[in-house]
Amino acid sequence: MFYQYIIIGGGAGGLELAARLGRKFGRQYGRDKVLLIDKTAYHIWKPTLHEVAVGTVNPQQEGLYYSALARRNHFSFMLGNVIKLDPENKQLTLASIYSHQEQDEMIVPERVFSFERCILALGCGSNFFNTLGAEQHAYVLENVYDAQNFQVHLLNLFTKSAYSPKKVLNVNIIGGGATGVELAAELTEAYQEILQTFGSSQYFDINIHLIESAPRILAGLPEHVSAQATHALQQKGIKVSVSTRAEEIGRDFVRTNHETLDSDVVVWAAGIKASNNNALFGLPINRINQFEVNSQLQTPFEGVYAMGDCASCKWDDERYVPARAQAARQQAIYLHKLLYAHHQQQTFTEPFVYKDSGSLVSLGDNKGVGNLMGSLSGKNFFIQGLIAKWMYMSLHLMHHQAILGAPKTLLLAFARLVHRRVSGRLKLH
Repeated sequence: MFYQYIIIGGGAGGLELAARLGRKFGRQYGRDKVLLIDKTAYHIWKPTLHEVAVGTVNPQQEGLYYSALARRNHFSFMLGNVIKLDPENKQLTLASIYSHQEQDEMIVPERVFSFERCILALGCGSNFFNTLGAEQHAYVLENVYDAQNFQVHLLNLFTKSAYSPKKVLNVNIIGGGATGVELAAELTEAYQEILQTFGSSQYFDINIHLIESAPRILAGLPEHVSAQATHALQQKGIKVSVSTRAEEIGRDFVRTNHETLDSDVVVWAAGIKASNNNALFGLPINRINQFEVNSQLQTPFEGVYAMGDCASCKWDDERYVPARAQAARQQAIYLHKLLYAHHQQQTFTEPFVYKDSGSLVSLGDNKGVGNLMGSLSGKNFFIQGLIAKWMYMSLHLMHHQAILGAPKTLLLAFARLVHRRVSGRLKLH
């Protein structure tokens, strides 16, 4: 089977590129022009995974099914996991699909596809840095299934703590980046909500400990943002330990370079690493398995590109484009322009230039901190509180607008606001 454009991975960048290409070519040439492949059936914006993980967002309400998005945006969607890539002959192979109930029942055999241009948008996973026991005992938030598994476990821990003699829940979060900080803040919101559903005899305490190996949390952001976030977390009762390295994760403990901590659950949010399978695709990769690309996001093979978290693209002489949703979105817009120029048989020499629009971090209800860069007289602009929270939410809406259009995005935002006010923040799903 042949498709002119195959996009592997339906994250923020991959899905937006598929939608843009589908709207550009699908109406005129049909759905067989653009194919999106993903391992899951529905899309969820990755920065909301920490909310799914603690139960303040319902993924069935927040998620958007790829099949519906494909119909709306005139591209094709196929469920599958890429196991082989032949970049020279422009072919790829999807793994067989088996029944969840009967593992020996094959539903779909291996499939081989040919393409003119392939865009790899596979994302990244967690980097455990060879920490003892981390892979076996720590939860990660790489995708919606990870978040849902953690949420089920967290609800069990809430209930267990409410009836246990010690009446305390110890949560350790490894990594003080955006994911770790936002998860810690959101956990306090979920804890306060769950207490309101329990009786006075079921009251329990929660100890949330955020552990960061760098000298400060949010190390990639300006110091004043880091300081404000640290203060906000401490006001919520969260313990923040910096210059602290996790050396071993056990079933009920975390050993750092300073002390051994009691632990009922550990979440690992300390770094990214692309899949080891990327090394099997015949493309050059860096030390964390990201595909190395040139200034036009192309691998050494003509017609094979990589974007988003799975791509290693230079920003300037010293830095690489960071693994952020805004970077993936900018790359989707860029590749749409590049591929359309090629379709028109026009010469396209413009390189991809990443423009850092700043960063925003959610610290729970009506709170947030962040910095906006480059848009205000070339200076960093620090914002906090409700304004930062609203701007953080607007980034999500901008992503939805790119794949749903403005009218449906506004309707969806209103429906979710009403649902949240009616049902409360904590979803016991």
